[in-house]
Amino acid sequence: MLDTLERAGVQIPNVCRSGVCQSCLMRARAGQVPLAAQNGLKDTLREQGYFLACQCQPEDDLEVVLADEDAVGEIPVQLIGVEQLSQSVMRVTLEPQQEFEYRRGQFINLIREDGLRRSYSLSGCAANTDGILELHVRHIPGGAMSEWLMQAGPHQQLRVHGPYGSCFYVAGKTDQALLLIGAGTGLAPLYGIACDALAAGHRGPIHLYHGARNVNGLYLVDRLRVLEKKHPNLHYTPCVLEQENAAATEEVAVGSVEDIGLAKHVNLKGWRSYFCGDPGLVNRMRKRAYLAGASLADIYADAFLAAAKPA
Repeated sequence: MLDTLERAGVQIPNVCRSGVCQSCLMRARAGQVPLAAQNGLKDTLREQGYFLACQCQPEDDLEVVLADEDAVGEIPVQLIGVEQLSQSVMRVTLEPQQEFEYRRGQFINLIREDGLRRSYSLSGCAANTDGILELHVRHIPGGAMSEWLMQAGPHQQLRVHGPYGSCFYVAGKTDQALLLIGAGTGLAPLYGIACDALAAGHRGPIHLYHGARNVNGLYLVDRLRVLEKKHPNLHYTPCVLEQENAAATEEVAVGSVEDIGLAKHVNLKGWRSYFCGDPGLVNRMRKRAYLAGASLADIYADAFLAAAKPA
């Protein structure tokens, strides 16, 4: 349906075109919506006829309208600031203009006034947020949103749509071992999850592995080292693919973050695992964790999908 509407000149908000970001949410006023077009939606939205246009292949006529954004959690936010965390990653902070409930590790759609939207994970530590939303945004030269954020000054008005996803810390089983592996800005949700676990008094070991191509791609290293010293059950390992200059950086593992993390923990029975990064990496790690004994119910994943161009 999304392709058909766009060919007819109807502009529908969308980001991933794979049913993950839920940006293309629409509502059917009449007609039968295919069940596949409602996968991942809350029961309350399904009952009201909401569906994902990018996943909808109608079998009969449908009368559709754009979703009522207020019904799915869109709120205004104000840009507070942009801080460079590394050569390619920015920390973007936003202040919600009304109450906004979320869990660190979930993701939101950030919407500019002209309608441009991108999906980002919610990060940060509970101890120092004061209601402020924290995003880690990779700067892509020429990228519509990231380039704009680099140039934007404070007090810019935007909107946030969401939150979505189940990749967050759930209190309970405080002695359970946690495995967190991510690459690039996949650290964003994992950092928030680790902070929430520690704030909740999690006693079990927390193993966090963050991968980048080289040392320039690593970020939050100093903050995580401080957190590691403060909490003996937190074990942080930065990983790089390229060995050049890695030897000059203290305690940096060289190799694939996937291989390094999973090779050190070959028996994951009873563990809770969180995997974040590109879809290929996430899918491989989910499979390997399951084969290492992890229960599917204890594997949480967030695959980062690049914004797709219209077909």
